[in-house]
Amino acid sequence: MNTDQCYCIVGAGPSGLTTAKNLLQHGIACDVFEKNDDVGGNWYFGKPGSSVYRSTHLISSKSLTEYTDFPMPAAYPQYPSHWQVHEYLRSYARHFGLYEAITFETGVQRIEPAPDERWDVTLSNGETRRYAGVIICNGHNWDPNFPTYPGKFDGVVLHSCQYKTPDVLRDKRVLVVGAGNSGCDIAVESSHNAAATFLSTRRGYYYNPKFVFGQPSDQVNEQFLRLRAPLWLQRLSYGLILKLTTGLPQDYGLPAPDHRFFETHPIVNQTLLYAVGHGAVRHKPDVHELRGDRVAFVDGSEEHIDVLIYATGFRISFPFIAAEHLNWYDGRPNLYLNVFHPQHDNLFVVGLIQPDSGQFGLTDYQAQAVAAFIRARREKPAAAERLRKHRTRSAGFDNRGIRYVRSSRHLLEVEHFSYRTALRRTIRELR
Repeated sequence: MNTDQCYCIVGAGPSGLTTAKNLLQHGIACDVFEKNDDVGGNWYFGKPGSSVYRSTHLISSKSLTEYTDFPMPAAYPQYPSHWQVHEYLRSYARHFGLYEAITFETGVQRIEPAPDERWDVTLSNGETRRYAGVIICNGHNWDPNFPTYPGKFDGVVLHSCQYKTPDVLRDKRVLVVGAGNSGCDIAVESSHNAAATFLSTRRGYYYNPKFVFGQPSDQVNEQFLRLRAPLWLQRLSYGLILKLTTGLPQDYGLPAPDHRFFETHPIVNQTLLYAVGHGAVRHKPDVHELRGDRVAFVDGSEEHIDVLIYATGFRISFPFIAAEHLNWYDGRPNLYLNVFHPQHDNLFVVGLIQPDSGQFGLTDYQAQAVAAFIRARREKPAAAERLRKHRTRSAGFDNRGIRYVRSSRHLLEVEHFSYRTALRRTIRELR
C-alpha cells in the first residue's frame, strides 16, 4: 500500500498518542500501529511491554507530568497510580479523536528505506506499506537489562519489569539489585512481605522525598528553576532541604554519594530511608558472585537468598529498524534534541529521553516540534533549512551544565527545564 503523504507512528503509548494528536492538528495524515488492544503502552498494566507493578505510582507530580493542553483531573492525587495514569491516557485519546487513527493488535516488524526516500513499513500481519515518513514512539523501558555475575543462582530470578505483586516475596529472603526508582519501591514493598530484604547498590545515591514542606518536591525545585537560580545555589539549597527534612543517606548507614546533586537520575522515594532506619531493608554493596542459594558481595559478606530481583534498567532497543538508520553513537541514537535525525527529514523518534521530572509534557513539545518541521518543509522552507543546519552541529540543549555520572543509566538523561526551553525555542522558530 502506498500512503503518499501519510506518516507511520510506531506505538500508541504516551509518546505515540501525543504525536498523533499534534500531527492531526497540523493536518498531517498518520497511521498509528499498536501491538496491544488499547492505548497506554508502559501504563497498560499486565500487558506485554508494560513494566509497571500493581503498586506503581508516578514519581513526578501530576502538574509536571501531564500534557501541555490536557490537565490531569483535579480529583487525582499529586502522585497518581498507574490505573489513573492509564485512564488519563485513554481520556486523552478519546478527547482528541485518536482511536480512529490507531490500528490495534498490529505491531511493526520492519522499517526499511525505500528507493524514493520514503520508508517501507512491514506489519505483523505481513503487509508492507510505504509511508512519507516514520515517527518511532515505542518507548525504551521494555527490553530488560540483566547484569552478568560469576556463578549460578538456584532461586527465583526476576527483572523489575517482570515483578507485578508481592506474592512472590512473602516469607522469602529477597535481594534487590539496583537503586533506581523501581528497585527502591520494590525493596520497600518487600520489607512489608518478605522474611528479609537486602538492597545492593554499586554507589551511594541521594534519596529525594516526594513531599517537601507539604508540596511535591519537584514543584519546589521548579520554583528555583523559574527564578533562574544558578546551579551552585540550587545544589546548596537542596542539600540544606534534604538535611533538614529527611537527612542524608549516610545518616542512615547507607553509602555517601560519590557525586554532586543532580548528577544522577533522581531517586524519588519517601519511605526507603524509613525502612533502612528500621532495619527492614539492609544495604549491601555490589554482587561479587552467585553461589547456588547464596549471594556473595564485594565486601566479603554472603547471604542466603530465595528471590533475586534485578532492578537494573533497560537496553535501548529498536528491533524493527537497523541501527545504521538511527545514527547510533556511544550506545544510543545520536539525534538532535533526541528527536531529529541529522540526515533524514522524515525519520523521527519521540519519547527517547529520561528526564529528571515528568515526561508527557516534554514528549508533547517533541511532537509539536516534529509536526511544525513537517509543515515547515512544505510551507516555510527557510525555517526548515535552519533546523537542518542546527541538527548536524549540536545536541540542541546543554542540561544547564550538569555532567551526569557516566553510565548506561544516563544515556538518555535530560535536565527537563533547559530541554523544555530548547524544544519551545525550536517550535517558535519553525512556526
